[in-house]
Amino acid sequence: MKYEKAPDVEERLKKIVKKLNQTHVDVTRVVCIRSYGSKSKAIARILGLPKIFQIALDCSSYYVIEVIAKKYDKLSEEEKDKILIHELLHIPKKFSGSLLPHKYFNKKIDKKTVEELYKILIIQ
Repeated sequence: MKYEKAPDVEERLKKIVKKLNQTHVDVTRVVCIRSYGSKSKAIARILGLPKIFQIALDCSSYYVIEVIAKKYDKLSEEEKDKILIHELLHIPKKFSGSLLPHKYFNKKIDKKTVEELYKILIIQ
């Protein structure tokens, strides 16, 4: 596996966060990484820095969005946006370092939710 920072993904992410008014997302504490050599079925994934590590390292919460180069880079611009919207939906309003599951309370992180937000994104 090889990892590198993905400034192009970070810029795209910043635009999405701004246009969708995701004010709870501190983009200065979301790092985007492109990985090479992954055998994962995922196109992208998000990881949060758990509270125990925040305490041990004396730091704030952080998130890493990893895009799997082999799959993500082939996507259309629209699909890239949708993938990033999906990953952003896993970040809770408290920006605590934890992650929201695909189903929580009466909410879902699914294709329908992503499509609704994407429509808002393209209108802005």
